Amino acid sequence: MPKIIEVYDTTLRDGTQAEDFNLSVEDKVRIALKLDELGIDFVEGGWPGSNPKDVQFFKEIQNYSLKNARIAAFGSTHQARNPAHEDKNLNALIDAATPVITIFGKTWDIHVRDALRITLERNLELIEDSLAYLRPKVATLFYDAEHFFDGFKANRNYALETLRRAIKGGAECLVLCDTNGGTLPHELEEIISSVRDAVGTQCRLGIHCHNDADVAVANTLVAVASGVDHVQGTMNGFGERCGNANLCSIIPGLVLKMGFRCRAGESLSQLTNVSRFVCEIANLPHNKYQPYVGASAFAHKGGVHVSAVQRNPETYEHIRPEAVGNVQRILISDLAGKSNVLAKAREFGLDLESHDPAVLDIVAQLKELEARGFQFEGAEASFELLMRKAMGTVRKFFDLMAFRVVDQKFPGEDPLQAEATVMVRVGGNIEHTAAVGNGPVNALDNAIRKALEKFYPELREMSLQDYKVRVLPGTPGTGAKVRVLIESRDAKDKWGTVGVSDDIIEASWQALVDSICYKLMKS
Repeated sequence: MPKIIEVYDTTLRDGTQAEDFNLSVEDKVRIALKLDELGIDFVEGGWPGSNPKDVQFFKEIQNYSLKNARIAAFGSTHQARNPAHEDKNLNALIDAATPVITIFGKTWDIHVRDALRITLERNLELIEDSLAYLRPKVATLFYDAEHFFDGFKANRNYALETLRRAIKGGAECLVLCDTNGGTLPHELEEIISSVRDAVGTQCRLGIHCHNDADVAVANTLVAVASGVDHVQGTMNGFGERCGNANLCSIIPGLVLKMGFRCRAGESLSQLTNVSRFVCEIANLPHNKYQPYVGASAFAHKGGVHVSAVQRNPETYEHIRPEAVGNVQRILISDLAGKSNVLAKAREFGLDLESHDPAVLDIVAQLKELEARGFQFEGAEASFELLMRKAMGTVRKFFDLMAFRVVDQKFPGEDPLQAEATVMVRVGGNIEHTAAVGNGPVNALDNAIRKALEKFYPELREMSLQDYKVRVLPGTPGTGAKVRVLIESRDAKDKWGTVGVSDDIIEASWQALVDSICYKLMKS
């Protein structure tokens, strides 16, 4: 039977140390519940001795019944000037009333001397006494050996002695931490073997890696291959500096590549959803290039690749995307050939055959537009409209007769005022409207909607969600071309459109019109 690996998530503590990654108590509760659904074994909620927010989290989470995860409170060994039973940090861990406590202690002698400024022997006492005090007061007790690999390389005998003292104090699992993230995979196997020789089978081993050398996932998988059965990491690899080991890569690596079992592996098809949920709660963009769960993880752009994966996905996909809840995507670019176009046609539900002359027309238009600076990878609604126009299957909803945008600045501190005027023809009707807005593009959006909503009331359901401008290479300075990407949504869907011009207003108009036409076509 495959070996079972424990998965310990520290997103709510280590993850929040990442730059720009901030969570409220409510956010932390929502993420903890999502991790529980995924089947994570342990969810580290924070450090109750460090801030009131974490204290509140541990109180709040007790109102929920978790199905899979056990909540862990995190802290350090007691201060050198206090006995363990008088230490505020250790007592705060006990007061958190969690079924699991994880404490860390110093392994690297340089930290003992320079950071704690105590003797090496006193540090050993802190480790043993802290664990011994906590042992009878908690169901599960883990010890994180901070800076273990650096400490081992600097002073092997002392690093190993810290582990022996942790076992003596009552630790159930010794978690070997690559805290500075500089250890490489080829070093791990020998070090872990030395640890096992030194401590025997008295205690289980765990691994906790940081990603400063970009090998945290690799180090974790090597550690498991070397006998470790407890892995720690964060969702999406969030963490201080360059981040922690990414559980979104570790879990499928363990289950799909190495043949191990873990509880979260039984819900692997939820992984992409949970990964993106965490980013959404933290109000951060999801990394599209992330392995397994990124939007680009199974995206194919080159025509040869697309032709191959259409016949057999294994040709350019190391796993089936559905296994981790992701999807295969065919991208459209100037590298595209007939295979890409036909694949997108199937995705859009269009009846298009390889011998249809429209296919060559679409490929030619695509290459010509991308030569002018258009890009459809983030604007698939614009590309679907292009395809449908080439096939003659999309109606013309309105004609532009004229538009004008004026920015006015009045004396004083009043903000700039933008006003747009639009004249369009809908059937035999001409609408001439004006509107103001927060900037010229918003004014233009308001004016075109004002003109069209009486004919197409479904446009009231649609809203502009995101607006990006990219200056294209070529002409330097203010005369350069710009590409505008707009993301719109209604109650059911969201879609992207694109415009390119020397004039930012015209580029915005192109993207706005495509967005409106796509909504009308969809409706």
